[in-house]
This record gives sequence, structure tokens and C-alpha cells, in this order.
Amino acid sequence: MNTSQHTGLSPQHRTTLRWIIAITTLTLVFDGYDLVVYGTVVPDFLRDPSQIGHLSVAQAGALGSYALMGVMVGALTAGAVGDHVGRRRIMIAGIIWFSVAMGLSAFATSLTSFGVLRFFTGTGVGALVATAAAMVAEFAPHHRRNVYNAIVYSGVPVGGVLAAVMALLVSGGDSWRTLFLFGAAPLVVLLPVTLLRLPESPKWLLARGHTERAHLVSERTGVTLGESTRAPEGKKVGFAALASRRYALPTLLLGLMSCSGLLLTYALNTWLPEIMGQSGFGKSYSLVFLLALNGGAIIGGVLASRAADRRGPQRVITSTFVLAAVSLVLLTLGLPLGALLALVAVAGIGTIGTQVLVYGFVANYYDTRARAAGVAWCAGFGRLGGIGGPLVGGALVSAGVSPHHAFYAFAGVALLGALVTLFVPRQGRGTDIVSASVPGRSPADAAGVLAHAPQR
Repeated sequence: MNTSQHTGLSPQHRTTLRWIIAITTLTLVFDGYDLVVYGTVVPDFLRDPSQIGHLSVAQAGALGSYALMGVMVGALTAGAVGDHVGRRRIMIAGIIWFSVAMGLSAFATSLTSFGVLRFFTGTGVGALVATAAAMVAEFAPHHRRNVYNAIVYSGVPVGGVLAAVMALLVSGGDSWRTLFLFGAAPLVVLLPVTLLRLPESPKWLLARGHTERAHLVSERTGVTLGESTRAPEGKKVGFAALASRRYALPTLLLGLMSCSGLLLTYALNTWLPEIMGQSGFGKSYSLVFLLALNGGAIIGGVLASRAADRRGPQRVITSTFVLAAVSLVLLTLGLPLGALLALVAVAGIGTIGTQVLVYGFVANYYDTRARAAGVAWCAGFGRLGGIGGPLVGGALVSAGVSPHHAFYAFAGVALLGALVTLFVPRQGRGTDIVSASVPGRSPADAAGVLAHAPQR
């Protein structure tokens, strides 16, 4: 049996999928880089007012939230227009916007200019995060979607590792400007490849009534279209579909689930170096904890996604949230450095790794007409938790709360995330068909399976 028969994908489909995975993964590497790079420079900003001005701990937390406010705006904006104008245009615009804003941040000389540029950087990141999962869900075979989503969103912790390594290599004086200037690399490295190799989703084209173009793109990419991708006349599209009876309650719960995951992700990435520094570890050791946090998320997220494809993402996400809570509590026991690093890595699985699974879960929960809006809601509303993360961490640190109590607070958020996940209605699931998504099954077979599936 050749590779194409074994995977159920045509050679064109496999090639297209590889490019989409590569482009979206690299895009999110820089999302993760942006997420962590601010946390690596916070200690320098706090101790050296000559960089961007005098910065208190509380102001540092607020400054860290500006980018997240931008992410929320960018994600919700992308969701509002993404199901109308297409995935490709949003990805290209997001790459340009993010890169330019990140590069300009390197030249900021005041708190105000730096904060404004952090906000604009976040809007570009939000558009990319909200669109990447929709792209993957509409090109990947159904039985492998969680794995492919995990590969793509593992780019976030990879970017975190990259930021921590860069911070270790580049230190002293105004070296932080080099770190932010590096964040503009997608403009020259990623944008040309995206323009050449990223196709529009043929499923989106068909759902929006561009039938002829959809079939042309389908032939070029090898993605076989099924009838279920057609949006019936009069059906709500985008955010309007999220408010329908079918999706209203799940949308609220999925947003709260993402809110919990992102609060933990941003709180730990922003404040872990400072918290561990207060526990007696020097700057280099504190950055190593960031490496462990994001490294654990990379490995654990991909492994957990394989379980999600076999057992369903909802059960796995609940388990990883609980895993995060347990590991965060154990961090308070004063264990040796090796054990602490291991626990931080496990916490990375349960926080950043969980959020990787959340995006895959959400992307596959909605059908094509609501997919971009659904992921945007997850990324946008969930960013309220992300905005709260640096603020909560900053409030705890500035109030003189011990590292132990900070970890207890974060563990409580993880348990809340697990509880919310349990209540998401299980019957929700995207129904888009790609005939190659199940090995050896034709579109007619797949349609037959749907015909006998329980109605939602």
C-alpha cells in the first residue's frame, strides 16, 4: 500500500497540508515569542528606569495586559470578518500588522509609546491565533485534527522557548530592543512564503457560495469537497451563528474554558521569573524555569493531542487542567531544583499545553459557517483571562503575597477550568466533510454516516 492509500490523502492534499501546517506553526511561534519576551524583560524594566521610564510592579502588570487587550480586539475583529472575507486574507494582514508593530516596539522610549505598540502588536497576534485553527480544521483529515492543531499551536510554547533562549544569550543594557526587533522577522521570512503557498479554504469558498472557485481550489489542493460544506440559504454566519440555539450555551462555556487556560498561560509566562526570583533563584535560573514551562507544554501538548484524537478532547482537557492544579500546589513544598523544574514542566502541560488542546477542540466544535467566529470568540473572550493573568500576578507580587499563595491562586483557576470543561455539551461537533479524512471512505460513505448520526 502506498502512502497516499495509507493516509487516505491525495499527494496534492498532503503537500498542501504540509505547507499550511508549516506556515501556521511558524506564525504561532512568533505569537509565543511575543507572549514570553515581555516576561523576560520585566525584571530589567523594574530595575532600570533609563529604558522606558520608572515602572512599578503594578504598572508592569498593566503594561503586560495591553498586548492582551489588543489580542482580544484583533481576535474578535478577525472573527467578525473572517467568515465573510476568508481565512487567507486575515492571515496575511495579521502577519504584516504584527511584524510592523513588534519591530517598532524596539524603538519605544517611554511607557506610553511602548504600551501603545504592545496593544497594536496584540491585535495582529489575535487575528493570527483566531484564524490558524480554522485553517487547520478545514484542511486536515478529521481523525487527525487534534494532532495537527497541537502541532500548530505548539508553536506558541516553541516561541516561548525561543524568547527565553534569546534572553539568556542577549543581556545587559538595552539588549531588550534586540529581542523586540527580532520579533519583526516574519515580515521578511514568513510573509513571502504565505503569499506564495497559503491557499484559501475551498470549504469556506463553497460555504460562501463561490462554487466555481471552490472547485478550482479543491482540484489544485486535493481537498475533496462534500455536500455538507454548503451553507443552506438563510443560515446565520459568523458571530450570528454563535448566538443560535445550537451554539449559544457551548459558546459561553468554551469562552470560559479558554479564559481559564489563558489566565494561567499569561500569568505564569509573565510572572514566573519574578516569583522564582523572590524564592531565591537568580535571573538565569528564573529564565530556565520559563524554558521548563514552555518545553513541557511542547512535548505534553502533542502527546495529549494524540489521546484527544482517540478519546475526545473534552476528557483530556479536563484531565490536564487538574494536572496543572496538582503540579502548582506541589511547587509550594520547597523541593530540590530538579523536582521543581519537573513540576514546572508538568504545569506547562496543564496550562499552555491545555490551551493548545482548547483551540483544536473549539475549531472542530463548529461547522464552516461559524468556525472562524468560534475560534475568534475562544481567543478573544478568552483573552479576558489573559488580560487578567499579568494583572492578577502583578497584584499578588505587589501585595507581598508569598510565592506559595500565588501558586495556590493559580491552582484554583485550573480547577475552575476543569469544572467548566465538564459542562460543555458533548454533542456539539463540526460536521464538515473532507472525503479524504477517513481512510478508504468515500464522500457517500461519510454522508451515510452523518445521516445515521444522532441529530443535534
